[in-house]
Amino acid sequence: MSSVLANILIGLITSLISGTSVWLWQRAKSARVWRRQAAFFGISPGQSGLIILTHHHSSPWVTSHYDVYALLEAAALVDQVRGEIAVEAASEFRGSNGNRTELCIGGPDANERSAGHLAYHLPGVRFLPFSSGPDALGIVVGDREFLWVRGEREYAVVAKFTLAGACSPVFLICGQTGNTNHAAVHFLRHHYQELMKTLPSIDRFCLIVRVSVPNVYGHELVELECDVTTEAFAP
Repeated sequence: MSSVLANILIGLITSLISGTSVWLWQRAKSARVWRRQAAFFGISPGQSGLIILTHHHSSPWVTSHYDVYALLEAAALVDQVRGEIAVEAASEFRGSNGNRTELCIGGPDANERSAGHLAYHLPGVRFLPFSSGPDALGIVVGDREFLWVRGEREYAVVAKFTLAGACSPVFLICGQTGNTNHAAVHFLRHHYQELMKTLPSIDRFCLIVRVSVPNVYGHELVELECDVTTEAFAP
């Protein structure tokens, strides 16, 4: 074999080995990402993600456009982990989530299931009614209060827990507004890896997230305000 052909053959073999190595590395990296997502969200490829959709506080037959955006963000989250999407109305769904990870979206005034989850599993969390004057829609956790300042600073509760007898977790997303519901789902979808590194436990937690200047930045400028797990789950 001539030296030219030998060099060509060596080059082809080297390229093949290099390309195969890159493909295997990328496949292994993707597998690690999927395993992390499955561990955090409790959804393996092909499993269902159950989205409980809130309604407008004034009518069980109407959903605000911001909550529709929250639904779409939740659907994108389930699709991101290669799960199957199922949607149920909060006014109609009853029972346990069983082996389906539940994403329950909406505050207690507009979502009966959220109200039940808060009362039974997070007794340390209270939402003040819209009619409570300057404290309207405030979130109270223990001795801390997170006030709603329209267009400047708004908050949402993001919690994870598992119902008795269920195999998959519940993610409870309760915002002060429809936009904060959307922002909280966006936060979960894009920051779960950071939470896996910083939270003491990813099996049960309760967080307050802050949405800053929503009149300018919509749902995207959302950050972790604080971890209130101890206070939220305290009897």
